[in-house]
Amino acid sequence: MIVTPLENGIVLDHIKPGKGIELYNILKLYELDSNVALILNANSVKMGKKDIIKIAELIDLDLDILGYIDPGITVSVVRDGKVSERKKLSLPQKVVGVIKCKNPRCITSVEQELVHMFKLTDREKGIYRCMYCETKAK
Repeated sequence: MIVTPLENGIVLDHIKPGKGIELYNILKLYELDSNVALILNANSVKMGKKDIIKIAELIDLDLDILGYIDPGITVSVVRDGKVSERKKLSLPQKVVGVIKCKNPRCITSVEQELVHMFKLTDREKGIYRCMYCETKAK
């Protein structure tokens, strides 16, 4: 398999195996007109196996969503064939519009137009709780 180097774009590397497809769908990369390469189960010295996403366009990505799904992802911005910027992610303090509250008594169940918001309550365990009702995210 040959995946050519990017001239300009973004590389999402060190994605946990199996999470690449989830990220592809959540970020709606299927809506882009540019080339997107989704590489699953690539060999990795550090991780054993990993997923990689290469986007042949410089787009705005929500780093909070990426950090929530997999804080181990490395985001590399490529300009003129060279990595111009590299970002390491971590768990975000707040996640908006990604997780849905499962509590049937939560205000978000009644008020459909309210945005689901969760805050990080335990960084070590990666626990998020609803900002309205304190229900733990699954």
